[in-house]
Amino acid sequence: MHGALGDIVVLDLSRALAGPHAAQMLGDLGALVIKVEHPVGGDESRGWGPPFVGPDADVSTYFLAANRNKRSVTADLKTPGGRALVERLVRRSDVLVENFRTGVLDRLGFSVERLHELNPRLVILSITGFGHDGPEGGRPGYDQIAQGEAGLMSVTGPPGEPYRVGSPIADLLAGIHGAYGVAAALYERERTGRGKVVRTSLLASVAAVHAYHGTAWTVAGQVPVGVGNHHPSIAPYGAFRCADGMIQIAAGNDAQWRKVAALLGLDPAVPGYATNRDRCEHRDELVADIERTLAGHGRAHWLAALEAAGVSAGTVRSIDEVYAWEQTRSQGLLIEVDHPVLGAIELPGPPLRFDGEPPARHTAPPVLGQHNDEVLAWLEEREG
Repeated sequence: MHGALGDIVVLDLSRALAGPHAAQMLGDLGALVIKVEHPVGGDESRGWGPPFVGPDADVSTYFLAANRNKRSVTADLKTPGGRALVERLVRRSDVLVENFRTGVLDRLGFSVERLHELNPRLVILSITGFGHDGPEGGRPGYDQIAQGEAGLMSVTGPPGEPYRVGSPIADLLAGIHGAYGVAAALYERERTGRGKVVRTSLLASVAAVHAYHGTAWTVAGQVPVGVGNHHPSIAPYGAFRCADGMIQIAAGNDAQWRKVAALLGLDPAVPGYATNRDRCEHRDELVADIERTLAGHGRAHWLAALEAAGVSAGTVRSIDEVYAWEQTRSQGLLIEVDHPVLGAIELPGPPLRFDGEPPARHTAPPVLGQHNDEVLAWLEEREG
């Protein structure tokens, strides 16, 4: 494959989602990603569903979401043969991705020291649930547990009703943060000639995106709470009911608020509504006033009127509507690959595009052990 990382080899020892997502991102950028899986069952996400698809209804769409642009080889790291294969791969790799519980890789004979003995230039990405050290560093981490422990659920949903974010955001953020850490370590390696360990966790990745919720507490001493589908610091900014469903309106400053007010027949300077601080303090009354007017027409009417007024607004699409949307397709967010079992399928695509480069060619997530012979031949050629 071609791309910014076209000369990089990634050894993916991870499973489930955070590590595989990081490795997939590196593969999207052109890296050769070799995914090592247990011969029996492979990555546990191969068994996560529904939905399952294929002639035998045994292909997990969950697995398909995090493993494009990879080669699959099988090895049992608890056996001498499996460890020997991994040693050979480590010597020929630039990056190793792992998300074992703290200490597991050491017990398998692949401590950081040993890995760097085998390959001093190796960049190691280690993703854990709650960090590799500290009083709770050994805890196993799953996405929803991390969302709760890291405070995200407490600011999501209606007041007093914590909600998980609908996508596995803790896993995905850990993968994203891990991938950009790898990119930085590879850049530094050009100066030092040596690889280093990049560490992140589900906890760290969620805490890193607290944004204004974090500073509300660390600076102002206020504990944020969920406010449903409305912004805690900007008003009006949220989802509003109209005659046939919901639309979203975002008035990011007073000038935009005056446009919204004029369109809806409201007085923008009435006491309680004149400034953003006032509107946030009177959010319930403001929402009621806005929805009282919106009830007179449907979504199409209001979206057209808001667009004409220069106010940011939108609908709430279902997932199928997103992928049918021409704007989504125009951005390369849907790609076609040829799967060895499913044939031609469409997958969600990578979020980056690079000016001057043709659209990347992608490969389908592999079946278990699909590339055993290919990777062994590649190794023998490299070692020869």
